[in-house]
Amino acid sequence: MQIEQIEAFDLDVLNPFGFYEFFAGGGMARLGLGAAWQCLFANDFDEKKVASYRQNFSSDNEMHHEDVAKIALHQMPDVPTLAWASFPCQDLSLAGNGKGLAGDRSGVFWAFWKLMQGLGQEGRRPPIIALENVSGLITSHGGKDLTNLITALSTDGYRIGAMLVDGALFVAQSRPRLFLIAVARGVSIPKGLTAKVPNPCWHPTSLQNVVEALPSEIKKSWLWWQLPLPTNEAPHLSEIIESEPIGVEWHSGAETKKLLSMMTPANLNKVEEAKKSGQFQVGTIYKRTRDGIQRAEIRFDGVSGCLRTPSGGSSRQIVMIVDGNTVRSRLISPRETARLMGLPETYILPNRYNDAYHLTGDGVVVPAVSWIEQHILRPVGLSAQKSLKKRTRGQLALETA
Repeated sequence: MQIEQIEAFDLDVLNPFGFYEFFAGGGMARLGLGAAWQCLFANDFDEKKVASYRQNFSSDNEMHHEDVAKIALHQMPDVPTLAWASFPCQDLSLAGNGKGLAGDRSGVFWAFWKLMQGLGQEGRRPPIIALENVSGLITSHGGKDLTNLITALSTDGYRIGAMLVDGALFVAQSRPRLFLIAVARGVSIPKGLTAKVPNPCWHPTSLQNVVEALPSEIKKSWLWWQLPLPTNEAPHLSEIIESEPIGVEWHSGAETKKLLSMMTPANLNKVEEAKKSGQFQVGTIYKRTRDGIQRAEIRFDGVSGCLRTPSGGSSRQIVMIVDGNTVRSRLISPRETARLMGLPETYILPNRYNDAYHLTGDGVVVPAVSWIEQHILRPVGLSAQKSLKKRTRGQLALETA
């Protein structure tokens, strides 16, 4: 938003906050940010995800289907309060190839960062940048990838902090993700949002070790964000499972028996204990290769395993229902995966199973974003707006003098 455009606004009313959503997928960050934020620009290179985004958010055609490296600055309008980027995790995840930020997928972060630098050169630097990725970013290449990322942000005038937030605090899914929140120098951070020391709830030892090893000048830019723990209990897995699922079929007795045969004695014992309880029990299964043998590993703790994008049948999560001596199994349904991400029931999913699973498995937990928005992004956004008002009033005063 240029100075001449700002003149048309009441400078005391600059809400809603404008934001860009990079690597937007199905728009889960947008949903988490909520009504206080207006999407000015969204981007993703995956045609099917773009179609879902447009189907669910069709108001202003702000979604651009393009490789982030080919996005031009003029395509991004106004001055955003926030730039959000859930950049690809494939080279950073435990199941990835270990290439880190030098990889073809996760390395596209640098194309995003080049755009942020370009906005800065035009006087449109976002006062807040939020990045989200897997916990593997902390330890990738012995912490060097995270160090390089922090250094880039700090060198370009941002203060940075990170939190490891598990989706299980909000939904029935184990999904730890690293959220980095960077704030431009010159934007006041309200009291109570940062602490002098790390909190183990959000700042694991691995993250503390990376921060401790930062060069002294870069370390001066570091923030320990202070985020309260949610008080509401997350739903139990049994609350989101459908008795008559849509989009999947129950396995045959032979298929369920084969699954059981793939379990180790320890995992079989979990099934037997579920039978003995006499209660309706819901478990989730992933197939994993252990010592060259494919195994079915189950959990009955009310939390599903972390959704992953389907690169073959072994990566798709399986539901096992135990009701007395009756044991049934099937793939998790598309709507159930959406619930595990905190998506509303009204969210329109792709018709094809793998497309829906890919969309949800690649996303960010909606209520986790909402929690961070409420306790960090919104208060910092208000502070950024106040800074913008002061600069704008000062500029207008100079122009009219």
